[in-house]
Amino acid sequence: MQDIEFKDFVTLQRGFDLPEHTRINGDVPVVASTSISGFHNIAKVSAPGVVTGRSGALGEVQYIDKDFWPLNTTLWVKDFKNNEPKYVYYLLKTLDLKRFNSGAGVPTLNRNDLDTLKIQVHKKNEQKIIAKVLSNYDNLIENNNKRIKILEEMAQKIYKEWFVDFKFPGHETATFKQTELGKIPSDWEVNKANEIADIYIGRTPSRKDFDCFTKNKKDKKWISIKDIGLSNEFIFDTSEYLTDDAIKKYNVPLIPKDTVILSFKLTVGKVAITIEEMTSNEAIAQFQIKNKEEISENYLYLYLKNFEYNNLGNTSSIGNAINSTIVKNMPIIVPQEDIIKEFNKNIISIFSQIKNLTLKIQALKETRDLLLPRLISGEIDVENLEVL
Repeated sequence: MQDIEFKDFVTLQRGFDLPEHTRINGDVPVVASTSISGFHNIAKVSAPGVVTGRSGALGEVQYIDKDFWPLNTTLWVKDFKNNEPKYVYYLLKTLDLKRFNSGAGVPTLNRNDLDTLKIQVHKKNEQKIIAKVLSNYDNLIENNNKRIKILEEMAQKIYKEWFVDFKFPGHETATFKQTELGKIPSDWEVNKANEIADIYIGRTPSRKDFDCFTKNKKDKKWISIKDIGLSNEFIFDTSEYLTDDAIKKYNVPLIPKDTVILSFKLTVGKVAITIEEMTSNEAIAQFQIKNKEEISENYLYLYLKNFEYNNLGNTSSIGNAINSTIVKNMPIIVPQEDIIKEFNKNIISIFSQIKNLTLKIQALKETRDLLLPRLISGEIDVENLEVL
């Protein structure tokens, strides 16, 4: 491996302004500091691209495989200097770029601060091998995500057919009644959320109590709004954990696995099902169903995904939010028990496949993340490694 300065590895360039009101619909990704924030009809940079956050959110590194527009809150690789782009992407992910924050208020990454950073890099042929090994994991993860998306669409289609269009078994002879949510079959009910589930709200320990939050995966995961949806509706991918002592000290409610959770502050209406026992902040409500014969997690999940939250109003002056009282009083349509049972028979295999694929993604991510620093550091010798 070669010992070089960062400036001899790649050249970073600040992104470009593009206010939302000036964007024109297209298929060009508009890349913000942590993710793709929208699309435009004109590209500023040719693919492949590697982008990281410059202002606000630091440390995230993105690989972009089509021509794109990097925003001015980002830094993008202007010159790869004959290095393998995917290798550059993976190496930057190991540098912990957050530590180079030079902003007094808003976190800021100054590319000049990186220029003299000493790094070790592989030869070009070894860069290609490492990029291929790690890309194989990312490709498997992406393929599983695509399969999950198809399964999710199947579940949504069945739900809408039965409970929106009312084409459930036996609908031909059904009679209807008027409710606050519109017409529903006469033998169905509209209950308050707290009548069908025990609803608990998460809690955030004091951020000044530094021993509360850890990176130790043996502790309880602690999720916030940004975590919901990261793993296609089944939560496993979080960055913070709470110790048992913190949970006891601050009386943080535990969320059992297979629990439906809902975000109701700042971003209202993000829904997920927990895949293991965890905890959350105070923007997340958990629904522990009282009678699973009457209503199932899968039905409640799909119901909340399709709920019109705008009708509940907004209780915050600084952003979207509803309070916990409104959450507990949300109207929930409860079909006849035999309809729910029949629906579950049709839907359970879909959710089982989604869950299994999610667990596979988790295992792939964990293996990739273990390999990444060992490959980039040279701890694993790849010179004679054959990769398919």
